[in-house]
Amino acid sequence: MSCRCLIRFLLIFMVVFLPVTRFTAYSQTMPSPSSPSLDEKIGQMLMVGFRGATVDENHFIVRDIQKYHLGGVILFDYDVINAQWQRNIVSPPQVKALISSLQQVSIRPLLIAIDQEGGHVARLNERTGFPATCSHMELGQQDDLSRTLTETAKLARTLADIGVGLNLAPVIDLCSNPDNPVIAKYERCFSADPQKVAEHALHYIRAHHQHGILTTLKHFPGHGSSRSDSHLGLTDVSASWSARELLPYQQIISAGQADVIMTAHVFNRQLDSEYPATLSKATIHGILRQQLGFEGVVISDDMQMGAIVDYYGFDVAISKALAAGIDILVFGNNLHYDEQVVPRAIAVIKDLIRNGTLREERIDQSYQRIMRLKRSAKLDWN
Repeated sequence: MSCRCLIRFLLIFMVVFLPVTRFTAYSQTMPSPSSPSLDEKIGQMLMVGFRGATVDENHFIVRDIQKYHLGGVILFDYDVINAQWQRNIVSPPQVKALISSLQQVSIRPLLIAIDQEGGHVARLNERTGFPATCSHMELGQQDDLSRTLTETAKLARTLADIGVGLNLAPVIDLCSNPDNPVIAKYERCFSADPQKVAEHALHYIRAHHQHGILTTLKHFPGHGSSRSDSHLGLTDVSASWSARELLPYQQIISAGQADVIMTAHVFNRQLDSEYPATLSKATIHGILRQQLGFEGVVISDDMQMGAIVDYYGFDVAISKALAAGIDILVFGNNLHYDEQVVPRAIAVIKDLIRNGTLREERIDQSYQRIMRLKRSAKLDWN
């Protein structure tokens, strides 16, 4: 072989074969974005609240994002335990800066969530310099779908401007009990008519999607008939719940407009004789997944609410919720404050896998749903 041919052969060999060799060696030692660790997958399944209008490297939420791969945070305006306003929200520039600082410390984009239903339940409100909003009930009573779209577009634009990616709304509970202390009392329902609820909710969702904001249907399978507040303790809707309360879910899921669905901590003997909805496999897997065909992310209501903590231990509640089909566990840290809740929850989940109670494939299912959700909102790092 001539010297020129030899050099040409060596150059071709280096270009074609050496990069493959280097990549193979690298992939054996470093995890790739497509092969996350178990810790990373579990971290994405948690959403946590915290105190502070600003954060730095010493704040536990920053630790949880960086060390434990926390997937989401939830913001509040009012601190229930301390009975003080301005927990996370002081002004539009401040909360925008807070969200930006949280995203900057995370390798993977966070789901930033907030309860911005409108009306009485609006964490971003006139008190801190945000625009006024309309309640679901006000929109439902006016029954003008174009106004629902217009008013909700203003609300969604506010969320987009500050960097919130997930609104924990709309509420699609029926106004079936006008004396309901947690739904009707705060004007959180559109109507007692499931068709009207679905129509207004679809316009509410459309306005959010136009501004790149994900939405959450709540509270599955229906909290509208309750006579008590699940924040405070057991809420039994067995005698008052009707299958009509599933109709808005069915219509919105069929329309392909359900991003996330939040479970209620209500006990409903018609659906499960032992567990409230958040911990009920019959309700989440049986009805929501199999009967209604929902394939997206299921998020729990706050796991620190009285309906859970007063009746189930921390470990049992997590175990039952994951077995039931919950993808994201919410710990608002606003009814109980626990700066160690993320490492504690991760330890519980890993123990469940280690002892065979929970299969790692179940974690994979939730992780993939969450990743699809983030990609749908362009919250993707690839």
